[in-house]
Amino acid sequence: MLGSLDARIPAGSLDSKWTDHKFSMPLVNPNNKRRFDVIVVGSGLAGASAAASLGELGYRVKVLTYHDSPRRAHSIAAQGGINAAKNYQNDGDSVYRLFYDTIKGGDYRAREANVYRLAEVSVDIIDQATAQGVPFAREYGGLLDNRSFGGAQVSRTFYARGQTGQQLLLGAYSALMRQVAAGTVELHTRSEMLELVMHDGRAVGVVTRDLITGEIVPHSAHAVVMATGGYGNVYFLSTNAKMCNVTAAWRAHRKGALFANPCYTQIHPTCIPASDDFQSKLTLMSESLRNDGRIWVPQAHDDGRDPHEIPDADRDYFLERKYPAFGNLVPRDVASRNAKGVVDEGRGVGPLRNGVYLDLSGAVARDGEAVIRAKYGNLFDMYERITGEDPYRVPMRIYPATHYTMGGLWVDYELMSNVPGLFVLGEANFSDHGANRLGASALMQGLADGYFILPYTIGNYLSDFLGDPALGTSEPVFADAEQAVADEMARWLSTGGTRSVDHYHRELGKLVWDYIGMARNKTGLEKAISEIPALREEYHRDVRVLGSADTLNQSLEKAGRVADLFELAELMARDALTREESCGGHFREEHQTDDGEARRDDENFTHVAAWEWNGEGTPQTRHREELEFENVELTQRSYK
Repeated sequence: MLGSLDARIPAGSLDSKWTDHKFSMPLVNPNNKRRFDVIVVGSGLAGASAAASLGELGYRVKVLTYHDSPRRAHSIAAQGGINAAKNYQNDGDSVYRLFYDTIKGGDYRAREANVYRLAEVSVDIIDQATAQGVPFAREYGGLLDNRSFGGAQVSRTFYARGQTGQQLLLGAYSALMRQVAAGTVELHTRSEMLELVMHDGRAVGVVTRDLITGEIVPHSAHAVVMATGGYGNVYFLSTNAKMCNVTAAWRAHRKGALFANPCYTQIHPTCIPASDDFQSKLTLMSESLRNDGRIWVPQAHDDGRDPHEIPDADRDYFLERKYPAFGNLVPRDVASRNAKGVVDEGRGVGPLRNGVYLDLSGAVARDGEAVIRAKYGNLFDMYERITGEDPYRVPMRIYPATHYTMGGLWVDYELMSNVPGLFVLGEANFSDHGANRLGASALMQGLADGYFILPYTIGNYLSDFLGDPALGTSEPVFADAEQAVADEMARWLSTGGTRSVDHYHRELGKLVWDYIGMARNKTGLEKAISEIPALREEYHRDVRVLGSADTLNQSLEKAGRVADLFELAELMARDALTREESCGGHFREEHQTDDGEARRDDENFTHVAAWEWNGEGTPQTRHREELEFENVELTQRSYK
């Protein structure tokens, strides 16, 4: 047992913790930084910004990514914007208000100290990105423009049309490649991390497999930084890229890193509904569209009329009706549950009656098509290419889909896991968002972690190892890890089963969506805990993986990733079953208010649940980090 978890939160007032802590941490001088090796796994916003910053400081950095270029990282898929408390619009925003909105949006299940720091450094991210040439939208006076996002009543979201993530990633990528050219960063593409290497209780390196040649390669360092994204593809159908997976984080979890709050998954309300049973992923429409779009369904059940034939009197603008203060800009969990509710009532729209309307016709009539095209043109084009419908003429159809995961590896205030030397950034950690992430805050957290937090805190750890060389890859711990990877490859190739990896991934996804999706209950979760291990056993016995381990073999890649998703899925169910409350994206049907809102249990569950791996087939141990709220009062979350 690890006992109660210590997040190492500095003493002092909320608004001075980070400033004081930066001063109190020991420094590593520029000449000494050159003596330290750091591995960064992942090349998205968190990984690229961290590697670029560490390289700029003088550390010797290796970046490992399974993409052919860091530009392919899934961060490019973020469309709508990035939050920052600049208050350019002079509409009442502040660092404290961003902090408060994030704590409230996360349903009071996040650390105050981490969230305040995130809000505090948000203002610096915009300056950094602008200096890199990120083409943020500007208003007529020349200042950067802002728009609103869910869960806030101010305009604090900076954006570059509907491609903000891509533009921010290009900025981080350019900073990264500058360091590659300077020789401080070594970039390894098409390399997938499959083992974390431990020595004397510390993370000292990783083992990767080259996805083109199959070569198994050890990498040693003084510290390992993991920035590998989330685990939303456990649902099979999600807005995530198909390659997104949990493997890097899960392999670290198997080596002792605690996995926190796995049941906190986010369902995004504005996704294009599935059109058949054979889709392999879903496509997101940016939440920014909710600024100008109105969400509605027909008042009557099974109303088959075209949307333009349905008058206002026969429409139910259900979010505006139920939440007059926030309307269509309620947080994602609230919007998603309400959309599910009206579809379940039989009022869904579209050929399969599995969507609701997101209608921008009023905005087009008010502002003109040219203005709307300038704001959202690429999103409208994408929607038309996928559906064959022109959203300038007919309402978009949307429905909730799995998007972001608030759970992840547990980290302390300095972004280090309970495994010394293993730091975790961005969506791969559990930090900052509580039980529900506000829109436009993923990019904010990834860049805050990489540009402004890790470059300070990693020095606090490394300063204790000045003069110590990184452990050599000839050491037995590396040989053991390499052999474990080789044995795993051989095991999948020798199974000789009859069904594909994708078949089992789809079956797993159905179980997870049905029982650990937008709504959970005790009966369904217990069923998941029973059925997931049975399906996992069949998978290990009957999966078919053809080809060899010595060449490009995507089936072999997927085999290990889906095996890890099976283990994660069972933990998600156990975590959701144990958390006898509703909060944010975790909605237990037994725990709701009279009007159907999430009902927390602050007496028993104001804590982080962090799970310890005890071996295959052995239940994991649940540890707690108590959350203390000294600056925000715990209240029933309301957006009415």
